[in-house]
Order: sequence, then structure tokens, then C-alpha cells
Amino acid sequence: MTTDAASLTPPVAARTTIVRSHHGDDVEDPYEWLRAKDDPAVIAHLEAENAYTAARTAHLSGLRDRVFEEIRSRTQETDLSVPSRQGHWWYYGRTVAGKQYGIQCRAPLASADDWTPPVLAPDAEVPGEQILLDSNVEAEGQEFFSLGSFDVSTDGTRMLFGVDVAGDERYTIRVRDLVTGEQLPDEIPDTFAGASFSPDGRFIVYTTVDDAWRPDTVWLHEIGTPVDGDVTLFHEPDERYWVGAGFTRSERYLVISLGSSITSEEWLVDAADLRSEPRVIWPRREGVEYDVSHAVVDGEDVLYILHNDGALDFELVRVSAADPQGARLSVIPHRPGIRLLGLSTFRDWGVIGYRREGLARLGMLDYDASSVSEIAFDEPLYSVGTGGNPEWAPPLLRLSYGSFVTPGTVFDYEVATGELLLRKRQPVLGGYDPAAYGQARVWAAADDGTQVPVSLVWKRAFGDPGEAPRPVHLYGYGSYEHSIEPGFSVPRLSELDRGVVFAVAHVRGGGEMGRQWYEDGKLLAKRNTFTDFVAVAEHLIRGGYTTAERLVAEGGSAGGLLMGAVANLAPESFAGILADVPFVDALTTILDPSLPLTVIEWDEWGDPLHDADVYAYMKSYTPYENVREGVRYPRILAVTSLNDTRVLYVEPAKWVARLREVGADALLKCEMVAGHGGVSGRYNAWRERAFELAWLLDVLGVAD
Repeated sequence: MTTDAASLTPPVAARTTIVRSHHGDDVEDPYEWLRAKDDPAVIAHLEAENAYTAARTAHLSGLRDRVFEEIRSRTQETDLSVPSRQGHWWYYGRTVAGKQYGIQCRAPLASADDWTPPVLAPDAEVPGEQILLDSNVEAEGQEFFSLGSFDVSTDGTRMLFGVDVAGDERYTIRVRDLVTGEQLPDEIPDTFAGASFSPDGRFIVYTTVDDAWRPDTVWLHEIGTPVDGDVTLFHEPDERYWVGAGFTRSERYLVISLGSSITSEEWLVDAADLRSEPRVIWPRREGVEYDVSHAVVDGEDVLYILHNDGALDFELVRVSAADPQGARLSVIPHRPGIRLLGLSTFRDWGVIGYRREGLARLGMLDYDASSVSEIAFDEPLYSVGTGGNPEWAPPLLRLSYGSFVTPGTVFDYEVATGELLLRKRQPVLGGYDPAAYGQARVWAAADDGTQVPVSLVWKRAFGDPGEAPRPVHLYGYGSYEHSIEPGFSVPRLSELDRGVVFAVAHVRGGGEMGRQWYEDGKLLAKRNTFTDFVAVAEHLIRGGYTTAERLVAEGGSAGGLLMGAVANLAPESFAGILADVPFVDALTTILDPSLPLTVIEWDEWGDPLHDADVYAYMKSYTPYENVREGVRYPRILAVTSLNDTRVLYVEPAKWVARLREVGADALLKCEMVAGHGGVSGRYNAWRERAFELAWLLDVLGVAD
């Protein structure tokens, strides 16, 4: 930090007297007034915070530019995705140098039995190519642009797309005739993401949200008719449940799915008669989750149901589609420690995703034998999943694969032979050599002795981790059973090439080690998430991997709550903390059922509004209310967005104001036109990440 930067005076938020009263506990909150988003004083304060942050980080402008150029120079800006077959077309996406957004395209099949995707060169003309949607054109004149729905009818004649230009995740659906190029008059505002055509292309199925931003209603729109005549297919009044809908790959059924954090329910609608009454598959039962896939076995319509009814890590059963509540055939029995994740069904076989020994796996399901054969990969750490498989009866299965050192890779798995066919590996320009980097997993002991997995990736030229203390960037999340996968990152190379070790603490509350791992980091066990992260940091320090002065932590959203909590628990263990859209005023939010997501979140955090014990427990860890006097906090950067509907900007704004009261060096950066995912456009996103990495490198003392 330069002398001029050190002498700058941060904005001081006005203090008012607002009292929150629950369970006999009165809490004065001097910064709650910042919640009034439309108040000019609030906007002025946020703009002052941005100006202060800009001034405090002005000395990093050169580093930011270098990191941005490193990201850009390593990225093949003009590129194409691997085409995916649907109907009579190959569908793929383009990116073009200098353009912020992707372009959706298609090209005709060479023949009906053509299953080998064409190899497309970035600058070469594609015979018969049609540009379906150029998001750069759609985004003209907009500060923000996000595509929330995109679908093409099965016959390939119509396209729908849903657009958000504010960042609040409310999308307007439009429809285009792909034969004539005409934009149809159908326009559906204020929808949620994920709309789709019916198999015959006559209808659009979409969802809308309630005042708390909960998707609660499924609608049916007939193309060419007024929107005010749309039919309600399903409405869920219970505020704990989100609603979604989609067609089975077989196009036999529309599945309407309801889910809270711990309970689910699914309904079937015959796709040939979408106005027919939905029928429930299994009536909801508190704590029971399940997911349904349709298949045809021995000529019978069946449903494969993945569920946790008496099976902590889930079981796969098969039932008759005509009588889903009847007899259950066990296909994959419950096996403790092997967490079944999801099933995709095709005409002749299925593919099951599961997690074993902390890694995601894929196995082929033989319908007749009810047996699974795992698809093997060589690396000790990797991530794998299915993707781009819209067809019902393909001979190939499209896979996405990667690791901390292997760039994103697309394979086609030939089911008949078991051969993996490499279709494309993400190009990394500038002579990237995977062998120059290492990845490994180590284990840290938590306070209660639980072994917490820690993933590491580094550049070998600087020596192996643990040989000598190195700067370390430690990432964590630890909520919603979400697992942090070993994935490749181009921006991360700018850290690794400067000698930084990137580490992931796979703390409890995530899903890396099975469902129990999640259960042990939620509700009244939430503190395990925080203490696990601190234990990992202390393990890295004690083991000689790093020092407290060379350790920066990062987390976003619920991971931002983790960042705020560990800043209070162990400020001495970190040099800096980067908190993206951080959920740091958790108790205030979860006490207010009118706010987006609150009621459904009670299954994750508990219900402090009605339960005094939950209230006391959350109050003991929520970051904003536990900022400590008399300690030296690490340097903190909080990044948020004004239009975020998931974690409101007010949370980090209040947190930073409170941190400043105790003398913390805290910065707030608020995007004034963006949502939960930050800025839109790939170049804007690269610049945003370059800003964060420059700050992080500066804290670590490796800024050049």
C-alpha cells in the first residue's frame, strides 16, 4: 500500500437506531438503514465505497492489466464448442474475439446415421451454418445481459430464449421462427430460468416466482395465443418448496419437480396431453428426497427413482410408471459412503453419477442385469459429468472431464466398446504444459479429530508444497451439500505462475464425503464448517506449507458466510480474506420470511424466527453480529452487486461498516448493474477476476 493510499479516509456510514426484537432479545442495528435500495443516501454511500476502493487499489492498476492480459492471452477467444446432435442438426456455440457474449449456431447432419460430430475450426466457414442467437446483438445498449432460457423445438423450426437485462434473474421469453427468421409476437415477461418447448413445439412450459423470488408456479403457453390466457399447470403454496418442470429425454412425460432443502416431490403429466391432471409419483414426506427418470424396459414404461427413504446415501429403485407407488425393485442398494447423485436414462442404457472417496464417478447401468460398470480415468483428482446428450437413442455418451491441471475436455464414450473418444480439450495458449503443475490431496484433523480433505495445485518449478512456506490461496464453501470439484481455471494460472499454491478446504456442510458430511455441517452443527476451515488453515501453517502472513482465504455466497465467520474466529491465521457476494448478515435475513429465499433456507440453517435455540445458535456465529473489538483483522475485500436477489448487497455493506468501527482494513466493491453472478460478458468477468486476483496477490506479497 502506498503512503497516499494509506492516508485515504474511508466512507463512514451514518448510524441510526433500529431495534430488532426476537425471543426477548433486543438488538440495535445501526446500519440496517442501508437496506433501503431506492434511498439516494444508500446509493451515494455505495458509490462512495466504490470510489474509496478504487483509490485504495489504484496502485494495482498495472497488475490488474497484466493479469487481465494473461487471462486473455491464454484464451482462444475465437472458438467453438463440440457440436451436439439433436434431430437433424448439430448444435454448438461460438465465441468471437472482441465480443462479450456467445453465439448459438447449428449445422445440418451429413446423414441420418451421422453420430461423429464435425471438427470445426475457429476461423473456418461451416457448411450450412445457421446463427440462431447472437447474444452480442441482443445485448446491444444494455449494461447487463444474461440468457436464462434457450431451447429449440424437437423439429428444429422454433427457438425460445429468455433474457435478463438487470441482473435480478427475471427473464423475458421471446420466440423466433427458425424457418422464416421472424420474431413471433409471443413475449412472456417476469419468468424464471429454464423454459422449454413441448415435444410437438406447440407449447412453452415456464415458471414464475412469487414476491420472495421463489419459483412457485408452472405455466403452459400455446404459441400464437395471448399470454394472459396461459394455463396454470401447477402451483405450490408452501413457501419451503421451489418448483421446476422439464420433459423426460424420451419426451413421454413432463415432470414437475418440487424441492426444499430436505424434501422433494415429483408429478407426471402426459406430454401428449399437457392439460391433463398431473399425478403424484410419491407423495411428499418430510426428509425424503427423490428424483425420477423414465425408461422403457421389456416394453414397459418404468420409472427409475433415486431416493433416500431409509438410505442416507441414496438407493436406486425401479417402479412401474403406471403404478409408481406400487412394488419397488431395488437396482442399486444403499451403500454407506457411496453417495448416489443422479441417473440419466436413455433408450438402451442409463448412466449413474455417484461420489466415492471424495470424487465424482460415472457408471453405465445395464437395464436387464441392473449392474453398473464404472468409467475409469487415470488422474488421482478429477471431475467428470455428462452433458450435451439430448437424444433418446444414441450410440455414444457425451462426457465433460477435467482436473486442476487438465483443461476442460469433451469425450464421447462409445457404449458398445467402452472406448473414450477425445473430441476436444480446452485450448490454453502460450505453451501451457500440464506436466509443469502438480495436484494432490492431503488431510487435516478437525477439532473433533475428523479428517478433512484438502486439495492442492501448484507449479512444480517453485518446489512441492510443504518443502518451504509458500503463499497459499485457500478456497472454501461448505453448504447445501455442494462439492468443490477439481476443475481447471485459466485465471488461476496467473497465481500459480507467481508461486502461489491454490488449495481447497473440503469442509463439512459440503458433499464431498457423502450425505453425512453435509449433515454434520448444517443447522445446529453449522459451526463445524467454520472450525474445519480454520483447522485446515492451521494445518497448512503447522505443516510448513505457508505462514499466516502468506495465507489468503476466499469464499462466495454461503462461502462468504464462511469467510466472515473465520475472520471472527481466527483473524490471526490469515493475511487477507476475499468475500464474494457474502452472506454475512445471515441472522437478519433468515429472520425475515418476506425476503427472497428465507423460508426455504430454514431447512439449511434452522428457523430462528420461531425457535429460540436456533436464534441463539445463529446469533453466536453470524459474522456481522460477531465482529470483535481489540483484534487485528486481516485485510478484507467484499464484492457484491446491487441487484443480487440471493444475497442482498446490504449484507456486505453493513459488515464492512461494522468492521471499520473496530479498525479493520475492509474494502467494499459494489457492481451497480449486476446480480448474484457478478458482471455479465466474458471480458467484464475477466476484468473483475483480474481485480480480485491483483488484490489477493498484493496481500500475499507477490504482486509484480
